[in-house]
Amino acid sequence: MTPRLLPLLLPLLLLLLCGPPAVQPAPPTCYSRMLSLSREITGDFQSLQATEPVEPCVRYLPGLYLDIHNYCVLAKLRDFVASPQCWKVAQVDALKDKVRKLYTIMNSFCRRDLVFLSDDCSALDYPTPVTTTAPDRQG
Repeated sequence: MTPRLLPLLLPLLLLLLCGPPAVQPAPPTCYSRMLSLSREITGDFQSLQATEPVEPCVRYLPGLYLDIHNYCVLAKLRDFVASPQCWKVAQVDALKDKVRKLYTIMNSFCRRDLVFLSDDCSALDYPTPVTTTAPDRQG
């Protein structure tokens, strides 16, 4: 290589070494998007309920514990968005927007990907208990 080409190749070499931006993993599937959004909504609702509400109406919002495998979840999402409590409360409006988005994804874009394993509507009224101890093994 001639010394004159080296200054021209240096920027090209740096560009190649830096490479393209990090490769993103595969785009989310409909199922993974529904699952992550439902978990995010449930977490947001629980933190909204746990904090000292600025508005007393937060106490009267319908429960929102989502399981996308439960057939009743679509009605639960509809009911939450339609609930008249907490109009113009920023946190609740943001939560309702996420719920509306999940409903649209489940009812339109990902309808064919849904598999309902349950239709127990009362299971969506309360959070599922988290087990902190390992089950006993019988030997």
